[in-house]
Amino acid sequence: MKIELSNANLRGMDLSNVDLGGADLSDADLSGANLRGTDLSYANLSDANLNGADLTGADLTGSDLFGADLSGAIGADLTGAHQFLTTIHISTFWKL
Repeated sequence: MKIELSNANLRGMDLSNVDLGGADLSDADLSGANLRGTDLSYANLSDANLNGADLTGADLTGSDLFGADLSGAIGADLTGAHQFLTTIHISTFWKL
């Protein structure tokens, strides 16, 4: 079953260690959210607002980050994620 959260307001929520693999989070507001250890593999995060989100230990393998705002996000390991570096904001906290 696919989780549908497109356009959802998840600002500041604690979603740590939640399985959101394959979820549709396009255009979702995840700013300031706690996503530590969250499974976001193959999730659609296109145009999502992840500004200030904590992505430490989150699995972003195969996720779609096209147009996502990752400014101020911490701990993001983008290895294996589908991203377009011309459309996301790069932070010194990211491991590319």
